[in-house]
Amino acid sequence: MLALAFVVLGPAIQALTIWTYKLAVDRVLVPQDLAALAWVGGLFAMLTVLGALVSFGEDYLVGWVGSRFLLDLRARVFAHLHTLSLDYFDRRSVGDLISRLTGDVAAIETVVLSGVADAVSYTLRIVFFSVALFVLDPVLAVAALAVTPAFWLTTRRFSRTIKAASREKRRRIGAVSAVAEESLGNVAVVQAYNRQAAESERFAEQAGAAFVAEVTVTRLRGIFSGVVDVIEMIGVLAVIALGTWALSEGRLTLGGLLAFLAYLTQLYSPVRRLSRLANAVFAATASAERIAELLDQRPTLPEPAGAPRHTGRARGVVTLEHVSFAYPGTGRPVLRDVGIEVGPGETVALVGASGAGKSTVAKLLLRFYDPTAGCVRLDGRDVRDLALADLRDQLALLLQETLIFDGTVRENIAYGRPGADDAAIHAAARSADADAFIRRMPNGYDTRVGQRGRMLSGGQRQRIAIARAMIRDAPVLIMDEPTTSLDAASADRIVEPLRRLMTGRTTLVISHNLLTVREADQIIVLDHGRVVERGRHDELVVLGGLYASLWRLHGSFATGAPDTERIATSP
Repeated sequence: MLALAFVVLGPAIQALTIWTYKLAVDRVLVPQDLAALAWVGGLFAMLTVLGALVSFGEDYLVGWVGSRFLLDLRARVFAHLHTLSLDYFDRRSVGDLISRLTGDVAAIETVVLSGVADAVSYTLRIVFFSVALFVLDPVLAVAALAVTPAFWLTTRRFSRTIKAASREKRRRIGAVSAVAEESLGNVAVVQAYNRQAAESERFAEQAGAAFVAEVTVTRLRGIFSGVVDVIEMIGVLAVIALGTWALSEGRLTLGGLLAFLAYLTQLYSPVRRLSRLANAVFAATASAERIAELLDQRPTLPEPAGAPRHTGRARGVVTLEHVSFAYPGTGRPVLRDVGIEVGPGETVALVGASGAGKSTVAKLLLRFYDPTAGCVRLDGRDVRDLALADLRDQLALLLQETLIFDGTVRENIAYGRPGADDAAIHAAARSADADAFIRRMPNGYDTRVGQRGRMLSGGQRQRIAIARAMIRDAPVLIMDEPTTSLDAASADRIVEPLRRLMTGRTTLVISHNLLTVREADQIIVLDHGRVVERGRHDELVVLGGLYASLWRLHGSFATGAPDTERIATSP
């Protein structure tokens, strides 16, 4: 409201300042009255200083409010993105989402704030200057305003075309961001396969399309500006002709004519800018539509109505009852009538070939997706009846792809439990066998690890991830291929930290590496989404079947060969 007050004061002061031109000519220059120069000059100086102060206040306040709006809207959109279900991100390009979060949100600010302030300012200038024109000479005022409908018709003619072109430009800019994010995020693969030229060509193709869209918008705006200039010229020439005639008739003084022309040029300027602003608003609506589309998205896994919050620490009984599941849009079942039960503190290993559905079980337990049939339970309660935040508070996650943030070692470990003190962070690091190498780093726990932890080795990243899971101290632990991405030596170094992490927790281990699952209380073999075998390691090797075949195949490549005597006795 304060910014709006300054917006209103600005045109009023400008109108009064222009009126001093008439006073200067009619009271000082024409009668050559130097005595009048003092008060006319003083009035002009006072209005100029006041106008400068008001202009500063307007620019600062409108800029502050606009920047605050951008901050709030970006924060809201970003927070909304994190409420969406995982399947939304499976279908979307991260680069396009980033483009919406940055460029499109900035464009909306034109519509909502700075555009509104400019519209109010331009409208008030038109009103004040038009009133001044009618006070000076009504006939000239009518002639001057006769071209106003032409401004409006021109704006209407160009607005739809500019909006369509701007929508295409924003879409192309989003595509450029998507290609850049994907290519730079996989730069190691690009360079390893010598695909730099192909990626540059792919980027250039999208950038070229964005260039064409940008040129189209620029061309339309240029044509629009030229047409508006011609309309303004016609109005000014008509006023000069009629003003000269009025001056010769004595109906208008020289100072009045000069003030009239000054008002006229100042009048056409806001009319022209208001026309351009209308086109800018139409262009910005393309961005607004992209943001509205994003905000209209709702999670496919909504919070259960009336779910109790803060249910306390779970015992850790995990049950899958006749669970079947197909990923959205595929229609192909990934899990078929799967039944699993894990008691408190027990370890269950899921093994099987790639695509057997092992990782899908973990996603259902985390409620990234809901089963298409059956149910997943924690301590006997359907996870769909639990608040998502409470459910995930009971779970710790350790993935094959170790996800490390661009921050310090301390921040990455404490990510598992925000607000953890140094003693807890150091204890978690020691349990993960990470404390020693962390202290050897340049700044110890305050060393920055780079984006995705690129300053660390694979084993170091995994041990920090183990420390992060340690400090979370959740009753249920999910480990999805925790050693697959590591070499044999690095994998051996994290075996003992993993054992410490699993102690006392209900653990679901997903692994291709059969050597890491021998100690499990139960091994479940999945094949094409079905449970085909289950039991302890010794039982499954003796009985044979798919697990024994996998074990035999694994033994052909493992550094330490399996128990060949047992395998020889299996059917």
